[in-house]
Amino acid sequence: MPSDADRTSRPDDILYPAAIPFVLIHLACVAAIWSGVTWQAAALGFGLYWLRIFAITAGYHRYFSHRAYATGRVFQFILAFLAQSSAQKSVLWWAAKHRHHHLHSDTDADIHSPVQSSFFYSHLGWIFARENDGTDLAKIKDFARYPELMLLHRFELAPAVLLAGLCFLIAGWSGLVVGFLWSTVVLYHATFCINSLAHVHGRKRYVTGDHSRNNWFLALLTMGEGWHNNHHAHQSSARQGFKWWEIDPTYYILKVLSWPSIVWDLKQPPEKVLRNEHRLGWQVVNRAAEQLAARFNSERIAQAIASASNWGELPALREALLRARKNAADALMVPRLSHIPRREELVAEAKAMFAKTPSLDSIVDRAYELLLESVGMHLSAAVEARA
Repeated sequence: MPSDADRTSRPDDILYPAAIPFVLIHLACVAAIWSGVTWQAAALGFGLYWLRIFAITAGYHRYFSHRAYATGRVFQFILAFLAQSSAQKSVLWWAAKHRHHHLHSDTDADIHSPVQSSFFYSHLGWIFARENDGTDLAKIKDFARYPELMLLHRFELAPAVLLAGLCFLIAGWSGLVVGFLWSTVVLYHATFCINSLAHVHGRKRYVTGDHSRNNWFLALLTMGEGWHNNHHAHQSSARQGFKWWEIDPTYYILKVLSWPSIVWDLKQPPEKVLRNEHRLGWQVVNRAAEQLAARFNSERIAQAIASASNWGELPALREALLRARKNAADALMVPRLSHIPRREELVAEAKAMFAKTPSLDSIVDRAYELLLESVGMHLSAAVEARA
């Protein structure tokens, strides 16, 4: 597990040679000074941006990462090819990394959390990190069994190179620079903003155990991906704009494609999720409880208890804490443990922190258990220090 210092920036982990082509693509955009900006190239870039952002959102994300709908093998390949023409690595790499992200969202094990690392690293640095270079095919074995997808995986830049050549044939140097490079760079950062900005700025409708947020501006820029908190609340939904006013063009297009059965079985969020009445899973409850417990300084609480107690009382107080983990009221019955926050304090903090959820009591109960465990650990350290 990386240390706190490593998670802040992790500069030693970045494969700088691998980042050189990425930097050169950005610098090459300046070549428009010499190539000019023709209307054909501008129209080409505009069209390619929206075509490829759809391939990323409907393909890389909703289909290959979450299987939010079904489709045939031909359209599956078309989605993968178009998505890879964005030069964001292979479909198998992308989906495997994204599945890992959802398993560990905003925890120490998350590969691109702005909460656990710097904004720069979460936005793009993680892509060039040594630890993220490989593809865990075990996480994506449902698609790794297709030889045509494995071929795209092996030659991940081929779709982008072919598209760049086509842009040059259609509109010359301006087509290559403005049509392909400009739209590719904008695609990069629109996609990356979901990993970085959508975990920092926006509103939270649901308790998801992480910092995902809904951001209307990013939703417009990415054809619906900005409704990120909705997505984390029900990941397998083909629809991410849960309210009528939450614009989700990717879903609208998928809906149209379902009419001639190009895609089918579009998964929808259950009514309880839409009404925010669903019970949270244990993993989400536990993560939310960890966030709540962290609002109370367990080390300082333990120091206050130790200062108000005799050395000989500390082992007994520690045991009292361990016995009271499931019932905070029992801890408060012990005079020396009066420094422990009352459950009502945790409830008030939870209501201020989290969106409305029927699982609030479960979060508070688990948070109290974690807080008492942490205070007990610090008391144990105090006992050992005095021994």
